Amino acid sequence: MAQSNDVIARSPLSNFQDILNSETTLYIFKRLLQAALTLLLASALCFAIVELAPGDYLDTLKENPQISPERITELTQQFGLDKPPIIQYFRWLFRVVTRFDFGESFVYFRSVSSLLLERIPATLLLAITSIIATWAIAIPLGILSAVKQNSRVDKVLRVLSYFGQGFPSFITALIFLIIAQFLSPLFPVGGMTSINHEELSFVGKILDIGWHMILPTIALSITSFAGLQRLTRGQLLDVLRQDYIQTARAKGLPENKVIYVHALRNAINPLITLIGFEFASLLSGSFIAEFFFNWPGLGRLTLQAVTAQDKYLVMASLMMGATMLIIGNLLADLLLKAVDPRIKLENLK
Repeated sequence: MAQSNDVIARSPLSNFQDILNSETTLYIFKRLLQAALTLLLASALCFAIVELAPGDYLDTLKENPQISPERITELTQQFGLDKPPIIQYFRWLFRVVTRFDFGESFVYFRSVSSLLLERIPATLLLAITSIIATWAIAIPLGILSAVKQNSRVDKVLRVLSYFGQGFPSFITALIFLIIAQFLSPLFPVGGMTSINHEELSFVGKILDIGWHMILPTIALSITSFAGLQRLTRGQLLDVLRQDYIQTARAKGLPENKVIYVHALRNAINPLITLIGFEFASLLSGSFIAEFFFNWPGLGRLTLQAVTAQDKYLVMASLMMGATMLIIGNLLADLLLKAVDPRIKLENLK
């Protein structure tokens, strides 16, 4: 009895040790170590690029006759711009590692970390909604196009995909902005909320934000939707030509089971790999939509920072993009392992 109790008492620790020694945990730990080195090198490269850009934020202030030279000197010392670039970089890196402090914004005179935390939720909401909408529409249409190969439906869907890929993102956003102006007040022209947003109920606030998200989400989804639909069609057609698919059909299996159980499971892996790149493009892909639709997100903030040469805000935004790329690739690898148990994580590059 005592022995059994001892086994029961030790079981949580044993389970914890099993988790620590599992392939997935070791793989994640290894990737996190690689990510730390990658982010370190990326930060040095980003800082060098920012420094090589001609001029800085204070050059604009120096042209303003209302700002005295004493004030310029005070700002130079406040932001640490009187130090050599290598000293500036290591001071910035030390603050980031020890306090998660990305410095102070030149334009907003606020900490960069607070600005990022304020804008990230809006960008993630718009971009993740766009990805979900893209996949929910593109995958079924890609399957339909492959199953109905060379039919009228397939030809129409292929034309739509070519048409969608042929439009740059900024043209698509501009077209929807014009449509919104003509259809106003059916669709809001810009912003994330209405003027009376604070007066609405909780459900009303959610519906209000969703109403403002319709056009930016569609504008972000069109180009990605077209490419994903074509890729789904191509991958599924390749799998449907394989011998084991013909064998499954010869055994009399229902066509739906052949397509969705056998064919789609083997065609989905390249599509899952795309998730890493989709997640990495959340920041860059939202620039245009946020700019045209006045969406208060991180992409619009970064664009303004680059224009104003707000060094530390630009640095933080670039590092955010690198972090999203690393997280996206790790997420894609773990999803591949979950979908296809035959895949070994150590073989993924």
